[in-house]
Amino acid sequence: MCGRYATTKKEADLGQLFDAVPITEAMAQKGQAPLEPATAEGAPQWPAPNWNVAPTDPVPVIRVSERQAARVVDTARWGFLPPWAKDPRAGARMINARAETVATSKAFAPSFHRRRCLIPADGWYEWVRSGKQRQAYYMTPQDSSVLAFAGIWTMWHGETLTCSILTTAAQGTLKTVHDRMPLILPHNRWDTWLAGGGDPDELLQPLPDEALATIEVRPVSPRVGNVRNNDPDLVTPITPAEATPPEPAQLSLLPDLNQPAPAQNAAS
Repeated sequence: MCGRYATTKKEADLGQLFDAVPITEAMAQKGQAPLEPATAEGAPQWPAPNWNVAPTDPVPVIRVSERQAARVVDTARWGFLPPWAKDPRAGARMINARAETVATSKAFAPSFHRRRCLIPADGWYEWVRSGKQRQAYYMTPQDSSVLAFAGIWTMWHGETLTCSILTTAAQGTLKTVHDRMPLILPHNRWDTWLAGGGDPDELLQPLPDEALATIEVRPVSPRVGNVRNNDPDLVTPITPAEATPPEPAQLSLLPDLNQPAPAQNAAS
């Protein structure tokens, strides 16, 4: 499960890391006027660093744009909106897509096969209940490197770019915090993921053990539970005396959802 996460890197830094062109730069090179934020071909305003990303927030994504014929750094609304969705608020219930069923889900399969993306993140949060208390944990690379969550995207009504993060069964020590985790892709799988097509079994392989071992499980302040709080202190570790050691649990803000829906093709 991934119901809250952090993403704070600059657009230029992500472009260099993922070998991608900022969408506004790609448009300018072709003489195209920038569109309004969260529209079909990107947002002219880059999202501010966000240590407490919540559903429906604008987030950076790396995707292949057919219109620009390039790999681009773009901005999407977190919360997948299939073409038949009538209300944009529905996206808050579709922030995650289960890796086990994404290739066959009526809502997600068209994007999985044709419109995949990478969603950069500094780390993600989960909560563990101990008695009447809830302890927040932040999962992040020990070396502060950027994580690449496997994602899918779609264009809602031809004007709003939306995305969802794939989740998979938790691995290793991460099972002590939650039974689900984002599907994280190592660098050597980025190109294949963005290319479209491919064998689902190979594409959806979990993170290798050696990479998993580099992820820290960090107890953090309960302030992260309030979406109005958004500052670097949210990811600062608290002392062990302030935190209850995690035990296996299943607690999160929102459920994974592959809701049934009429079979329709999403717009490219």
